Formats: sequence, structure tokens, C-alpha cells
Amino acid sequence: MCQSKVKKDGPNRVSGKEKVPELRELREAVPKHCFERSLVKSTFFLARDLVVCYAIAYAAYNYLPMDDLTNPVQALGWTAYVLAEGTAMTGVWVVAHECGHQAYSDYKWVNDLVGYIFHTALLVPYFSWQYSHGVHHSRVNSILDGESHVPDIKRKVIGMYMKMTDALGEEAFALVQVVVHLVLGWPLYLAVGFTGAKRRPDGARFKSRPNHFNPYSELFPERMRFKAAVSTVGILAMLGLLVKLGMMYGTRTMVLMYWLPYLVVNAWLVTYTWLQHTHEDLPHFGEDEWSWMRGTLCTLDRPYPWLIDEMHHHIGTTHVTHHVFSKMPHYHAQEATEAMKPVLGDLYQFDPTPIHKALIETGKRCHFVDGVEGVQYMKSVWDERKAATKKVD
Repeated sequence: MCQSKVKKDGPNRVSGKEKVPELRELREAVPKHCFERSLVKSTFFLARDLVVCYAIAYAAYNYLPMDDLTNPVQALGWTAYVLAEGTAMTGVWVVAHECGHQAYSDYKWVNDLVGYIFHTALLVPYFSWQYSHGVHHSRVNSILDGESHVPDIKRKVIGMYMKMTDALGEEAFALVQVVVHLVLGWPLYLAVGFTGAKRRPDGARFKSRPNHFNPYSELFPERMRFKAAVSTVGILAMLGLLVKLGMMYGTRTMVLMYWLPYLVVNAWLVTYTWLQHTHEDLPHFGEDEWSWMRGTLCTLDRPYPWLIDEMHHHIGTTHVTHHVFSKMPHYHAQEATEAMKPVLGDLYQFDPTPIHKALIETGKRCHFVDGVEGVQYMKSVWDERKAATKKVD
């Protein structure tokens, strides 16, 4: 177990050589009831989220005029709606994501039905992403095989980043990083594997860009073809429904009521996946150093405002537990986290930096790793500039 002094301003620097506990030790530390899944309780939380979404949408549609969005009052009102509705919809997204982990109930068919319906409603190809997200959980912080926010390799991006920082400067470049991740990160990941794995399930390098909507994408093994197709059919049906609703209620109404909140949902889910797995003190591993527990314990918990944390079912404040026990329902995760802390000691990672600051700091400091072997830490283009300056001096 790592014996370094716990840092109060961020996570402990991990060497990658610490002795990690066995999964059995962590399971024994957690009360047994934390592993129990309740269909009734999970459905209660889903219903709560849906009621909140409906109430916000009902109030906006009936009481917010949209005839002149250049009017500051209307613009402010609709901005508030978009942020509130998108944040509430993210709670539904998290519950559907739990269905993909089979954490919703003891019944697989119920989990997949509920997950399929509500992820499809949010334009997530359920079975396709269930598969790739499962790979993410099984290969956390693996440089070659990890899924979702796998770091770039320096030699591939350093030239581009140097040019961008020359043109923009440090602060603007960090802001561009944040905007690209939050606005474009999710659709780019689904469509072209942005920040995804560097090789196929069989270990060979991708010949074409991974695509969650193509059942014959190299992303999927043979057994996933049918489920991937079912997922894509659902997305096409949802898009057709949205087009029909746009014809009925008008494009402006649909943009305000659905599409802009949808972008907020995307921003939230990228915030969680990016920030819970990216920090300059937490390593990524080459295949010569990676193990499941070592990679999993390089997951990071962060603080989120109380109301948002409640609405999002503590996905960001109990992310370590979620990765150790992905079938555990969210309503037990806080208790399980506290139970595991004494066993994990300094290996439990938490960064108290407020989320808005953490986004900017991550955009500044975490751009690439040096290579694909050994224990690698995220570095920034500014590190390279400093190193180059020292060589000149």
C-alpha cells in the first residue's frame, strides 16, 4: 500500500508500483447489502428524474415565450431552461447507463429494455455503447486498449499542439481544449473513436476509424453485429420521431426544447468521463505494466455541487466505487466508498478542485503521454516548451 502523505490539494502521485489490494479485500470491506439491486428503488429514481424533466419542460413550453429570442428576458429564460433541463436529463442518462452495467435490477431483460428505451431517447446507441463502455471498465488507463479519454501519443500531436499554442496562448488553448471536449467530444467518440482505443479487440491496429453506428465496424467482435444493428435502428427511429415533432411544433421549438438540452447532457457526460480519468498525477499504463486493479484505482473522485450530485446519482463523487463494482447500484455507492477508504488508504484518489477550475486545469496540463510502454503520465505542450528552453540554456 502506498504510504505517501495524503495531499490536501489533489490526488496522491501514483508511481504505478504500489501494492494494490485484491478485489476480495475490497468486497469484504463493503457491507453485503450494498451489492443488492432493487427494481423498485431503481425505478423510483428513474421516475423522479422523468418527473423533474417533464416539470421543467412543461413550465418552459407553457410560460416562456420564444417569439423574440433577441429579447434579453427571453434569452435568459431559455438559457436557464436549457441548462436546467439538460442537467436533469443527465440523471436519466446515468440511470440508463446503470442499466448497461446490469445495476438497475436483478433482471437482465428489464435492464436492457429500460436502458435501450432511455439511451435511445438521448441518441445513445445502447448495445453498441454498452459494449465499448464495458471495454472501458475492463481496460481502465490502458494506453493501447482503454476506451474513452485514452491519451494521445506525443509524437502524433506535438507539432499540431505547438502551432496551436503559438497562435492562441496558454489560456485560450486550454479553453479550446475544454470546448472541443464538451461540445464535440461525445459525437466524435461515437462516430470516429475520438479518444478511444488504439487497437481492435483482437489486438490488431484499427484499419479504419471505429464507429458505434456501423454494425460492421472494427470496434465490434462478430457476436456484437446484431445488437449494434438494433442500436442503430433505434437511433434512426428516434431521429425520425424528432423530425416529425419538428414538423408538428416547429424547428425553433425542437431546438430549444430538445436539441440544446441534449448538448448539455453531452457536456455533462464528457465532463464525468474526462475528469474522473485524467490528472497529471495519475498514470496510464503500457501493456507491460497494466493490470485491472492498478488501472481501476487510478480513477478519481471529484466534488460536484450538492444538487447536481444528487440529480446525477453521485456518479462523479463515487466514481472509484463505480469502477471497482460496476454492478453496484448508485444508491449504495456512497456507503461503499466510505467502507473502502480504510482498505485503499492513500490509493483512494480524490481531487477537491472545483469542477469549473478542474476543467481548465485539465485543458492546460493534460495533452499527451510520451509513449505506449511502461508507466506514463499526462504531460502538456508547456512541459515540452520548458524542456526545450532548458536544453537551449
